[in-house]
Amino acid sequence: MHKPPAVAVRPSQSETQQPEIIAAVDLGSNSFHMIVGELRHGQLAVIDRIRETVRLAEGLSSSGDLSADARKRALACLSRFGQRLRDMRAGSVRAAGTSTIRRARDDSSFMAEAEALLGHPIDIVSGIEEARLVYSGVTHSLPPTDGLRLVSDIGGGSTEIILGQAAVPRALESLHMGCVSMTERFFPEGRITRSGFSRARMAARLELRPVKAFFRGVSEIQAIGTSGTIRSTEAVAQALGFVETGISLAAIDSLIDKVLEFESVSQLSLKGLSERRAQVWPGGLSILAELLSTLRIDDMKVSDGALREGLLYDLLGRLQHADARERTVEAMESRYQVDSEQSGRVAATASDLYGQCRESWGFGSELSGRVLEWAARLHEIGLDISHDGYQRHGAYIAEHADMPGFPQAEQHFVATLIGGQRHRIDVTRIDSLPRSWRVAGLRLLMILRLAVLLNRSRNVTESPQVKLLTTDSGLSLSFDDDWLATNPLTIADLERERDFLAHVGYELDFE
Repeated sequence: MHKPPAVAVRPSQSETQQPEIIAAVDLGSNSFHMIVGELRHGQLAVIDRIRETVRLAEGLSSSGDLSADARKRALACLSRFGQRLRDMRAGSVRAAGTSTIRRARDDSSFMAEAEALLGHPIDIVSGIEEARLVYSGVTHSLPPTDGLRLVSDIGGGSTEIILGQAAVPRALESLHMGCVSMTERFFPEGRITRSGFSRARMAARLELRPVKAFFRGVSEIQAIGTSGTIRSTEAVAQALGFVETGISLAAIDSLIDKVLEFESVSQLSLKGLSERRAQVWPGGLSILAELLSTLRIDDMKVSDGALREGLLYDLLGRLQHADARERTVEAMESRYQVDSEQSGRVAATASDLYGQCRESWGFGSELSGRVLEWAARLHEIGLDISHDGYQRHGAYIAEHADMPGFPQAEQHFVATLIGGQRHRIDVTRIDSLPRSWRVAGLRLLMILRLAVLLNRSRNVTESPQVKLLTTDSGLSLSFDDDWLATNPLTIADLERERDFLAHVGYELDFE
């Protein structure tokens, strides 16, 4: 079992600088990826991503030679990457070759031409370094935790498994099995058979056997998967109704049964599965099934972060213990010129109302309060586009912007609250949330709407003191002294809000 090094290797000169534009290139066995970032307001914003399927592992012979076609595909891709990097004036680039390039016989002419076309050196990273970078990419793409995480990445030629605590990897392993190599080996000429799946799963089980003791038997562990195979598996399982989010072994077994309905990968067509992923999916699905079975994983969550993000953040040298979501919100406040005093007033009111009804409305998780706070702080980002319908503009920004640290579901949650902060409540927005979040989502939205309404005057003085009582189907607001009598516009706003809430089954009283 490999442990992470006590100290990092000495950084290159380019890594000690902090240019405005930086990039990472991941030369994988199935696909090449490039990610380009820019430092904005102290926050790394991703400004470009490129992915191309090159099937490098498909062209690697048993003797370690790359076929002419594989070389041609790889060099053509790197030529395009190099042009984009030059056009964007990337000041610092880190490129890493992984499993197939590690296993390829030393070919100085290929590497020289590849580096010339890309315009930057290419590091051939070890399997353990690849695992470390994958873990870094995942931790920077998810909310922070002090607990244990088990991260798995199924690549084209290798599979990485990492056990870590918080941002620190504790044990790392790289196994010689990938979606391309397993598909070629057990599904020759693309033929799909039950015996092929059985033999592929047995081979994966044997690869996992020597290391499984280091990665299982731990309670209270969060299992995370990344890479194209795992993301595609979740997408197909969701499309077919096998899961709402994440991946389970039962869902994988059902997916294998679906795949067996086809005779070959050329015919394989399932909702949520791209044609290029279908070509190597049977082998990847076999590995994934054994990862969950052998490592006793009941539920695997899926992350967008992977090796390329790890390369980028490693190059930048970011502190891993900071909450990436908080940095993202701060950066967006600055980028979209949010009136910090107004957003602060709305956030304070929302926090006060939330605290008063947290128990009665059953907000059990810390996430509820954080999502409400982030939505309050960002509720006016749409004003940077137009005042007319600014809540819709803000929701679009929050939904589609790169927001490091936010899982897709949390990002969608924030966007839903921002988009529903005023006017009629669109229940389809609430219904688009995961089922377990819908009741809480609607109630958080009502709190945010009231916080925005009560601060509509943008008065720099203290916001009104409000007492809030809630029931399963109603809210009651009480104001100090004669505050309402001296604020007739607020009364009109509250009367209109009462009508809006009635349409979603809630009564609003105020005095």
